[in-house]
Amino acid sequence: MRRGSDGAIALGEAVLLFDGVCNLCNGAVLFVIDRDPEGYFRFAPLQSDFAQRLLDHHGCGEADLSSMVLLEEGRCYTRSTAALRIARRLPGLWPLLFAFIVVPRPVRDAVYDWIARNRYRWFGRTESCRIPTPALSGRFLAR
Repeated sequence: MRRGSDGAIALGEAVLLFDGVCNLCNGAVLFVIDRDPEGYFRFAPLQSDFAQRLLDHHGCGEADLSSMVLLEEGRCYTRSTAALRIARRLPGLWPLLFAFIVVPRPVRDAVYDWIARNRYRWFGRTESCRIPTPALSGRFLAR
């Protein structure tokens, strides 16, 4: 993946920024990795300086740990829209979930926010961002 020191990423590449200490978020990243054999998605924890440079470069603002952020095709997507756009890129039946994009965003995001508010209580958290295995380290842009 080509990237500059300012956090720029090339078009045609996607980066998923996630809460690196959230067990649900880490599980979601592993879920995507297992279903992304082409390696379209790269990953970085929102807590990293690299993630903040990406957010700044793409005009996404400050890191909000309650939302995953998808940087794709030069745009920034958050919350339910990010989740649906990720599902759209996965093989199998997962792209069918993108049909929920017709649900008004405030409704989708209300469900997303409810899960996000309860994620630590339901799924727990770690003390620090996990270090990827050597086999997966190429998919992670920062730790």
